[in-house]
Amino acid sequence: MSEILDHFPAGHPRGSRPAEERAAELTRQGQPATVRMDMDSDRFIVVPERAS
Repeated sequence: MSEILDHFPAGHPRGSRPAEERAAELTRQGQPATVRMDMDSDRFIVVPERAS
């Protein structure tokens, strides 16, 4: 698994929105990030965005 910058429970009342907001904040700060679902731990994880 790649580096995890932050994580949020999948059962959060706002769904993935907190993770999406955190990824957007990191991206604005110059660290491009994206959200993935980690099925094993049942959480949304914020990870660095990979260049294509």
